This record gives sequence, structure tokens and C-alpha cells, in this order.
Amino acid sequence: MALTTSLAGRVRNTSLPKSHALLPLLEAVVNAIQAIDARFGDNTESGRLRIKIRRSPQEALDFSHTSPGRAALKPIVGFTVEDNGVGFTPENMRSFETLDSDHKADMGCRGVGRLLWLKAFDRVSVRSAYENEAGRLDGRQFRFSVQGEVELDPEVEPPAEVGAVVSLDGFKKPYQQSALKSVEAIAREVFEHCIWYFLRPGGAPHIMVADDDGAVSLNSLLYDFVYSDLQRTSIDVKGERFDMVSLRLKSSPRNHAPRLYWCAANRVVLEENITSKVPGLYGRLKDSDSSAFTYVCYLSSDFLDSHVRADRTAFDISEQAPSAPLIEDVSMDDIRESALKEVERILAGPLSAAREEGKARVHEFVSNRAPRYRPVLSRLEPLGVTVDPSIKDQELELLLHSNLQKLEASALAEGHAVLSQGNSAPPEGYDDRLARYLNTVTDINQSDLAAYVSRRRAILDVLQRLVEVDGQGRYSREDAIHSLLMPMRTDSNEVGNDASNLWIIDERLAFHDYLASDKTLKSMPITGSDSTREPDLLATRLVGSPVLASEGQSLPLPSIVVVEVKRPMRNDASEDKDPIQQCLDYVKRVRAGGVKTALGRPIPPTREAPAFCYVLADLTKTMVDRCEYATLRPTHDGMGYFGFNEPLKAYIEVVSFDRLVNAATERNRAFFDKLGLPSS
Repeated sequence: MALTTSLAGRVRNTSLPKSHALLPLLEAVVNAIQAIDARFGDNTESGRLRIKIRRSPQEALDFSHTSPGRAALKPIVGFTVEDNGVGFTPENMRSFETLDSDHKADMGCRGVGRLLWLKAFDRVSVRSAYENEAGRLDGRQFRFSVQGEVELDPEVEPPAEVGAVVSLDGFKKPYQQSALKSVEAIAREVFEHCIWYFLRPGGAPHIMVADDDGAVSLNSLLYDFVYSDLQRTSIDVKGERFDMVSLRLKSSPRNHAPRLYWCAANRVVLEENITSKVPGLYGRLKDSDSSAFTYVCYLSSDFLDSHVRADRTAFDISEQAPSAPLIEDVSMDDIRESALKEVERILAGPLSAAREEGKARVHEFVSNRAPRYRPVLSRLEPLGVTVDPSIKDQELELLLHSNLQKLEASALAEGHAVLSQGNSAPPEGYDDRLARYLNTVTDINQSDLAAYVSRRRAILDVLQRLVEVDGQGRYSREDAIHSLLMPMRTDSNEVGNDASNLWIIDERLAFHDYLASDKTLKSMPITGSDSTREPDLLATRLVGSPVLASEGQSLPLPSIVVVEVKRPMRNDASEDKDPIQQCLDYVKRVRAGGVKTALGRPIPPTREAPAFCYVLADLTKTMVDRCEYATLRPTHDGMGYFGFNEPLKAYIEVVSFDRLVNAATERNRAFFDKLGLPSS
């Protein structure tokens, strides 16, 4: 009993991703090229193929992707592919009416191209002329759809010339919306898909893509985009031969990314971006004559022809090699690895130049922007740190950081391995291995120190911008500066030491028992106060020692640090708004009640705990008045005031923002100079 095939069911089960919306058109174009080959053989110059883009008379409503100065493109409703090939001969017609026909199987054809037509289009009409056995012209005309299948038209127009006209009508909306729109973009898509026919001996027939507004010759694209083809080579992968055609493109039809095209049946099936998959292969390369080009490679073989899927959008090949070592199945990874090694050999000269440019880019970035990587740069480069010379600073920083983490992880593992051997008789070469490990750790530690110093330089740069007037003539609010010194409404139980930058004011403030930022006195465990007043910054530290109470040491007398931050150039200091007096009031409140450490341990009562008050404010007229009222003395540079309040046993310093930045920079100048960072 013969089996019956359902056309509707076959079309429904045929896969066509929307990302391949033009594949049905490309199938029609390849069929036309093959028909021309069948008629003219190697005399491809006699072949003509015209692709007509048919658009709706209705204007496009979506202007979101329209270029400035260019009218919106009308929606595409169909395509017409016209050729002067051999035509729909009786043999070709029988093949068309047979699903999964093996006609032209030797060319890699699967007989499913027309199913893709109906997947994306409502119907197809064909008009063709061919030479019969008597050498006279015969005509054939029919329609093709899911509903009517193949419907022959009995009234055939008298043929004028051998060839075929295939009209793809009713472009379905999901595919229409996903497809390329302009005649230039569609022409380039066809060109890339069929480029094998242009590269073969004898070349391709004359192919034109046109719509109502213009036309593009695919043959001219070859000269517009291709400098030349490189050495044609082949590789062997587990006994299978793969041919590689390498091209130097003047400019990529889509972008400047190097690509590997996987081909079957003389057409492109997969497109793979191989950027960075070969060290130095980023974007465009430069030849010996300094001309820039984009590298692309077309990979083909009988193996790929026999393993391409019916819809020609992928291959039935395992992505990775089998885990069993004795199985010799060829995987995509096997092919890719061999192909990329050959690409590296073919492009040896340009890749070497690109790697040197990338190396120079890394060294320039490390020298000027990220000196923390300088101590370990010589160790990162052997890990394969090659970059695109045009890489952005942020991306380069992330790459270097990622590789530094790999180096640290490797050093950690090596440390465990080396030090575990020290408990027994050291094996031969142990001393050398230990020395290499310690050298690596030393470089990593130097990198950490460099990162710390670089961060200080960056923090000072931010502070400098905050105290300067902006483009609208305004100064930053005090909370912006406050947050830079210490995140607001937090204390040292909530954030780590790295979150605060009190070293800007005084390096000794790094050693504190408790630190609070913009919190009420009542909420601080160190005060025992019921006050809801909120000092900007308040800290206690143990005099003469950074040791915390939780370590069980005897408690020396604690000191109190209060910092008040004012808005740059604020000029409203008065008796009611006196920042100096505010600091002294906080000192009195802290001394007044049940002071404890951050861990709740009582501190021996005293009314004379040393106090340090810092007021960060520009020396406006009203601020100078308050300094003089408090009998403070000007600093030698005239950029601040200082003094000692005897009744409250409190040292007071009023620091202008210029002095704050300058003093912090001077204290760190030796570190900045060591790393080659600017000091101002």
C-alpha cells in the first residue's frame, strides 16, 4: 500500500526561524543559479538572474527604524525571481511535484526548498519556458499553495525565451517584520549566502536585486567588498577533509567582525563570529601595506553536505566531542578547533601586528589609568590577555580584573600544594617551586597595594570635582561630600572599613572603635545619650593604640572625634548655626552618659576624654567670624584655622576644602609618584 503525504502537514512540520526570514528567497535564488548552470555550464557570463522586491502600495507606519532624511520603506509583500536558466523541464517538474525528491541530490539539494516557500508565503506562482526534445519552446505555468497544492494553468502564454519566473506572494507578517527591508541590505544578504558561486572558477551569472527605488548588482559587490582571496587551504579532521576559502573584505556587509561561514550544497548554512577566538583577531586587521580588512572564511566539505539538516539552518553534528576516547565521531568543536588553527597560520603576519597593538593598548591603560596591574602584567600576558586595540577602558578593566582573579586562584591553589609538602621531606625542585610561588604572591600583594593607592587618587579626584562649581554655577550639597567620607545613616557595625574615606581628614581615623555617620546620638551604642541630634560623623578610638576592646586588652582612655561637613562656599554661619559650637556640644553629650564600646563594653568614666573636632567648610566671611569668635588661629597657608578649647579639652580644626584636598594629596604624593599617577 502506498503512503500518502500531506503537504499541509509537511509545511507545518518544517522549521523556519524568523531570524532566517529570507531563506525561502535565497532557496529560489540558488535554484535559479543551478538552472543557469544546467543551461550554460561554465559559460556563466551568459546567465542572467533578476530579483524584484515587491512592496505594498500602503506606506509603512513604523518610522522608528527610518534613517533621518529617508522616507519609510513600504512593507514587502513578495519577491519575483527571474532567470534565463534551463526552465521547468518535464524532469524538473516531476521533481517539483515529488516531496523529498532526490533530484539534484549530488549538489546537496534535499527537495524541501519549496516547503520553505509556503512556510513564509501564502502562495507561489511559476511561469517557465523550456526546450522540448524537438528543440522547440514549450511553456508551463502553475500555482503552488498549501490549500491547492500544485494547480496547473491550462492557458499558458506563448514563451518568448527559455527561463523561469518564480513569484513568492503574500509575505506572512511574522517573517515580513523580521526580514531585512532595504534593497541594499537584501542584496548583501543574497551576496553573502551565494558568495561561493562568485568565488568558484567561472564565477556567477549576472545577478541584480531591485525595487521601485533602485537596484544593486551583486557582481559589483564582489569588487566593492573583497580585496582579494587568500591562500585556499584544506584541513583534515579525523579523516574528513574540509576546504577553506579565506577572503579579505574591504568592509563587512554587516559589521567589522571576522566570521566563519559553515557551508553545505554551495550555500551558507551557519554564520559564526570568531572575534577573539584566535589571539589578536579583533575587528579589522591590517596587511603589510597597512590596508585594513575584515577576515572571513568559508568552510565546506562532503561531510557538511551529508550532515546538513533538511531546512538548511543547522547541521546534525554533535557540538562537542564524545566523552569516550575511542569514539572517532567528528564534532563541531573538532572542526572549529582545526579551522581556527589554520586561520591563525594564514593570518600570522596581520595577527602578530594586531597583538602588538593590543599589547601597547594594555600597557598604555595600565600606565595611565590602572597602575594596580603593573606588578602582575608580566604574569597576565602569558595567560592570553590579548585585546582589541580599540577596546573601551571599562571593558579592558573588567578583562584585566578577571585575569587577575584567575592568577590569584592559581596562586592560592599552588600555595596549598607547595606548603603542604613542607611537612615532609621536600621533593626535588621544592625550593625553586616555593620561590616561584612567593614571587607570584609578592607581585599580587604589590598589585593590591597599587589598587589601594589608585583608589585614593580616584577619591581625591571625585572630591575635587565636588568642591568646584558646576556648569550651572552651583556647588555640591554637603551630603554629597559627606557620603564620600562615609556613607550616610550608617555605622561601623553596618559597613566595612573600606566604605569610609576618613583618611582624607586624618590617617589616624582609620583606627577607630566605633564610627557613625548622620545617626542620632540616641541610636549610637557608645553614647548612652537620649538626644536625637545627628552629628555628621562621630567616632571613638583608643588613644595610642588601634586595638579594639573586643580583643580583651585593658582600655586606655578613649578619644572622641566629631566631623561637621558644610556645603562648599556656604556663607550662613552664625551664633545659632555655628558648626564649631555644634561639634563641642556633641562632645559634651557623648561625655555625659554611659559611654560603651561598639560591642557594649563599658568604658571607664571620665570627663576629660580627648576630643578632636573637625569642621570642613570654606572660609567664607561668616565662617571666619565664627573661627575668630572661638579664638582659633589661622594656619600658615591661610586656608584653615586651629586651636584648643581648654574648658572642654577639645582640639578644633577648621579646614577649607582646598586645604583638605591639598593636604591629603601631599600625604599620598610619594605613593602617587611611585605608581606614576598625577599628584594634582
